[in-house]
Amino acid sequence: MKTTIIGRMEEQKRLSEIRNSNKSEFVAIYGRRRVGKTFLVRQLFQKDFTFDLVGLAKSNTVKQLINFNQSLNRSFNASYSMPKHWLEAFDQLITALSQSNQARKIVFIDEISWLDTPKSGFLQALEHFWNGWACGRNDIFLIVCGSATSWIIKNIINNHGGLHNRLTANIHLQVFTLHECEQYFRSVNIDLSRHQIAEIYMVMGGIPYYLSLMQKGMSVNQNVDKIFFDNNAPLKNEFENLYASLFKHSDEYIAVVKALSVKNKGLSRKEILEYLKIKSGNKITVILKDLESCGFIRSYFSLNKKERGKIFQLTDSFTLFYFNFIIKNNFQDNHFWTNSINLPQYNAWAGYAFETLSLQHIAEIKKSLGISGIRTNTCSWKSENSESGCQIDLLIDRIDGIINVVEIKFCNEIYAISKDYENNLRNKIAVFRFESTTKKAIHLIMLTTFGILQNKYSGIVQKEITLDDLFV
Repeated sequence: MKTTIIGRMEEQKRLSEIRNSNKSEFVAIYGRRRVGKTFLVRQLFQKDFTFDLVGLAKSNTVKQLINFNQSLNRSFNASYSMPKHWLEAFDQLITALSQSNQARKIVFIDEISWLDTPKSGFLQALEHFWNGWACGRNDIFLIVCGSATSWIIKNIINNHGGLHNRLTANIHLQVFTLHECEQYFRSVNIDLSRHQIAEIYMVMGGIPYYLSLMQKGMSVNQNVDKIFFDNNAPLKNEFENLYASLFKHSDEYIAVVKALSVKNKGLSRKEILEYLKIKSGNKITVILKDLESCGFIRSYFSLNKKERGKIFQLTDSFTLFYFNFIIKNNFQDNHFWTNSINLPQYNAWAGYAFETLSLQHIAEIKKSLGISGIRTNTCSWKSENSESGCQIDLLIDRIDGIINVVEIKFCNEIYAISKDYENNLRNKIAVFRFESTTKKAIHLIMLTTFGILQNKYSGIVQKEITLDDLFV
């Protein structure tokens, strides 16, 4: 039975075009662990691979070369001798490909960063393979892939050596959207409401592998307990494995996302340094850049601020869930999630997690507002006057003279605006207008799960967005 690829329409179209081109192509596909990179490539091309190699995790050069030799002999039904180094290994690959009768020779190297062991010369050999042979032909389709996003960006995409500007395409495979999650659950016949899918997304994000662990016939709470808190939970140690697979010195990266997890509106670079109690240096700049490249955080500029006002905000749902629950399961409670529902800790997390979910669906929010084609800057906002305590979940600063102030509320029923909350909203908008000195029109938007109750206080809202709109 053929497995269906959920979503990835643009990626499938692009890869198909590249496959059918009349020149040699060099493509890098990257993205975080478990996002489905290998699955996508194998579903599209596995039957037509000419050569297929997967790097070995935490291995040395000798074992990597043994692995290469075995893959080469298996792919070509040959008996090449064991190569002494990577230059010889790629020379053997050139010989094998030259003798292949396939019209389009697809070479797939997965987990490529693992092959680049210290002082192995792997990158130089790859450069020689492409520059000295493959790119001069018209029949090679080289695909490199890996979860170590920062490695691929540094060594392949932004390479300053022999591979500089040699890529013909790069594809950053993103997590599923809510719409794609819904498609996935339908494809495996798991019946869930959109509210339940949103809860799952708030816990684990749109990571296809995590979603695949959901079981039929179990509630969302039962599934979360089984996946994360059971004695044999498959994702019990996922957090450490995730960051270790992406970054060297992963503890330094974890320290930064931990700092960001306690401030839902984000922190400036200076505030991060102060939280970590370290002096300024280039290291934190590299860490923040890597985390953003991998999709764990986003950066934005505060309204009317210059570069020094750049704010870094955690946008990875699973990381947020880890710091709020997994790390706090001190008693090893197998039903920790179920027992946490509706406790203050859960309610505080749910509000923040729904904001995080919303930030991952800015395109859908803009589409609902009818402003998809309008240039915007999106950010959160907090008053500089600590006494006012005013903050705004999401600002959409539009080039057409309007600022959308978006209030985000996660709830289990239609949300009713009270008199006190209406006064709070009016005060918040007034403080924002005063501090920002904006001359633009300010439109209040309410983004809730089920919409707002029409009462005498709801007239302050210019437009409603519901959870359904995020599934478009």
